[in-house]
Amino acid sequence: MLPVARPKDFGRSETDSAIKSRPTIDPAHCVTAHVLTRDNALTAANPDAYNRRNMDTPLTPPPERLQAQPRTVSILAIDRPAGHVFPTHMHRRGQLVHAISGVLVVRAAQGSWVVPTDRAVWLPSRAEHEVSAVSEVKIRTVYVEPDARSTLPQSCRVIAVSTLLRELIIRGANMPPGALAAGHEQRLLDLILDEIEVASALPLHVPFPRHAGLSALCSSLLEQPSTDATIADHAHRLGMNERTFARLFKRETGMTFGVWLRHARLLLSLPALARGASILSVALDHGYDSPSAFAAAFRRTFGLPPSTYQAQRGVAE
Repeated sequence: MLPVARPKDFGRSETDSAIKSRPTIDPAHCVTAHVLTRDNALTAANPDAYNRRNMDTPLTPPPERLQAQPRTVSILAIDRPAGHVFPTHMHRRGQLVHAISGVLVVRAAQGSWVVPTDRAVWLPSRAEHEVSAVSEVKIRTVYVEPDARSTLPQSCRVIAVSTLLRELIIRGANMPPGALAAGHEQRLLDLILDEIEVASALPLHVPFPRHAGLSALCSSLLEQPSTDATIADHAHRLGMNERTFARLFKRETGMTFGVWLRHARLLLSLPALARGASILSVALDHGYDSPSAFAAAFRRTFGLPPSTYQAQRGVAE
C-alpha cells in the first residue's frame, strides 16, 4: 500500500519582485534541459528556495532558478521513487506534466487525475497543484512562458501524448543548451507548443479521492491493478461498512467504485497496448479474467477493440 501524503497548506510561488525583475526573453536562447536525480544532486546557492517544504534533497538548479532563465520553453527532467510527493505549489509558467515512465497523480483545484505514460496534464500559469508518484517515475515537464502563445489552454486539462510529442519532449530534455543552432532549437520547441495546442482534452479520466484512506487504497490499486478484492474487503480494510464506503467513494470521486476501478484499469492498459504487449497479458495484468472480457470493456469505453487501438498506434500484429 502506498500512502499519499497531503500538505498542510499551500506552497509559495515566486515573489512579485522576482517576477518583475526577470530578464527579457532572447529568442536566440530558447531551450534548456536539466536532469535532476539523486545521483547528481548538488547543493544550491539557496537550497531553502527549493527545499522549504522538505520536498527533497537540494538540487541544482531549483525550479525557481530554472523558471527565471530567459527562455520561452524549458524542459525539466526529474526521476523519483514510488511514493514521492511534490506538495501543493504553483509556478509562474504554464507547464505540461508528463512521465515517460511510471504513473503520476496530479491534483489541482479543478480536479485530480491519474496520468499514465501516454497522457499528460496541462497546468496554466499559477495553477496550484500537487504531484504524487504512484510508481517509480521519470518525469519530463515542459515549462512555457505565460506570454509564449495566447492560444495555449487557459485551464487545466488532460491530453493524449502522441508519439511525436513524446519524442520531441525527450529530445528537448536531452538537448544540451547551445548544442544545436538556435533556429533548430526554436523549431523543435515551437513544434512542442503546436502539439500541445492541437491536443484535445480527453473525456475519460480517473479522478483521485482526497480522503486519506481512500487515497491510499486507490494508490495501491493503481500500483497493482490486477488486485482481486471486493468492496466488502476494501471497506473492512478501512474500518467501514459497505454502504458507508460506497457513499464516501461516490462523494469523493463523483463515480461508483466499480466504475472508477474499470476506468483506472483501462486507462493503465493503454501504455502496455501501445508498446505492443499481447492482449492476453494486458488483460490478465489489469484484473480481467480473459481477453474477451477485457476487449468487451475496452470497446464499451473507447468505442473500438484493443486490437484496433494497437493498429492505430502503429503496433504490428
